[in-house]
Amino acid sequence: MYDGGKIVAGLVIFAILLTFPIWYSVASGSSAAPPELTYPEGAETCIESTQYMRDSHMQLLNGWRDAVVRSGERFYTDEGGERVERSLTNTCLGCHTDREQFCDRCHDYVDVSPYCWDCHLDPKGN
Repeated sequence: MYDGGKIVAGLVIFAILLTFPIWYSVASGSSAAPPELTYPEGAETCIESTQYMRDSHMQLLNGWRDAVVRSGERFYTDEGGERVERSLTNTCLGCHTDREQFCDRCHDYVDVSPYCWDCHLDPKGN
């Protein structure tokens, strides 16, 4: 095997390039702090717990969309037993009116681009 050295060197370079983002992140020692969100003014609770909403709000909203569009189920019973309308616009955006301060901060932090705004209007009409 005459090219063994070239193969090993190529594999080492490939491994370094493949793991570079990890090493760079560790070496820089800086990480962005997650955004701190509070309940909107005048609101004391959300339809589910804060942790649940942080972790699973997209699954909840997708479930709502499917229930409304496919089954015609327009209402949801929240964790407190209150019946709320399954509506991003009328329920969620009724409290969370500032898309930039609430939605965009977290979505930018985790680098996701939700498709909510393809159909729904920004609460402030932007």
